Amino acid sequence: MKLASLVGMVRLSLARDRRGTLSSAFGIAVGVGALVFFVGLGLGVGRVVRERVFPVDARLVEVVPPRVSLGALLGGGRLDQETVDRLARLPGVERVFRKMAVRVPAVSRYDGDFFGARLRMGVELVAVGVDPGLVEGDVSVGAFADSGPGQPIPAVAAHRLLELYNKSFAPVRKLPQLSARMVSGFIFPVEFNRSYVTSSASGPVTRAQVQLVGVSDRGLLAGVTIPLATAVRLNREAGVEDSLFSGATLQARDPSEVPRLVAAARGMGLEVDDQERRMAENAGAAVALTTSALALLSLLICVLAAVNIAHALSAAVRARARDIGVLRAVGASRADVRSLVLAEAGALGLIGGAVGTVAAVGLSVLVDWASGRYLPEFPFKPDSYFAFPVAVVLGGVVLGVVAAVAGALGPARRAAGTDPARVLAG
Repeated sequence: MKLASLVGMVRLSLARDRRGTLSSAFGIAVGVGALVFFVGLGLGVGRVVRERVFPVDARLVEVVPPRVSLGALLGGGRLDQETVDRLARLPGVERVFRKMAVRVPAVSRYDGDFFGARLRMGVELVAVGVDPGLVEGDVSVGAFADSGPGQPIPAVAAHRLLELYNKSFAPVRKLPQLSARMVSGFIFPVEFNRSYVTSSASGPVTRAQVQLVGVSDRGLLAGVTIPLATAVRLNREAGVEDSLFSGATLQARDPSEVPRLVAAARGMGLEVDDQERRMAENAGAAVALTTSALALLSLLICVLAAVNIAHALSAAVRARARDIGVLRAVGASRADVRSLVLAEAGALGLIGGAVGTVAAVGLSVLVDWASGRYLPEFPFKPDSYFAFPVAVVLGGVVLGVVAAVAGALGPARRAAGTDPARVLAG
């Protein structure tokens, strides 16, 4: 049977039983639409988790000294310059960025104009010094280097800290919303070796000005990130340890090198701080599990729709037995009859899959609009909760066709086995 003839016969068959056509296509549309909607939701939420909540670089390994270990007591497991050099020589390491915490408490007491609003508050502050190369791509004002005593200390804040301020702290205190560009250049006072809640070291209090020079995903979430040389100087001035590093970030040449670097660092008596990575993986696993459960439910709806199509086509084959007998009598082969029934089912699946996919995308737009209009602002609130790659959209349509054709295999086989002589003889 020629393709044009097959298409024409399918169109006539579907038009003749419009109610049955709509009923069958509706079941496919519901299943496919639900599947595309939930898969898109899972991909969108997963993207927010990976890119905004827990932005983890797959090539970075955070190495820290052991909390308590026999190796440390015997001189091993120390994160000094010699150990950093050994880490840098490991195969697969591209760069090493040293970190040193400012080992004395710090406070910031601010009283003045804050971007057009009055702000008076005091807060405990945590500062960590890093090699400038770790954040060099995020510095937008001045240079990220120690300027010496009496000069403003350049610092980088975390994107997530700015997000938490904008969505949680600022609305409560009626303060202005800030962007990364706005805060770059902002200066505030800091007193090192002073605390509101803990005891200070025996050294003097160092008063300084801190100037934000950028915002970075690699910045310290609960404090500020300053140049390593500045942290060394502040520790030395306070009379505390200034030669041992509190951490080192290894940048692998390729993500596939990370497991081997982790094993090598642990073999040197060091620990790997993978808390951020594990939190990202756990959050991603929770999203994937929820999405999989909802997708399974959607597939079940598709299966039920396929069963419905099987029943509908079986009834149609019985009702059109005489028509099929005539087709066989005028020369149609078993394959022609089978193709006709399967083509009708494929058309139903194509219509249902396309309608369901379009409905899912449309519903996602409605959800995003309602979220933006009616939900209050909260940290990491996305512009869209959904992601629809081309594979998901095309997969929804293909799934509709596959489900419908699978349901039509039995009716198509029975229709192809019709005996024209018996049917036409009554």
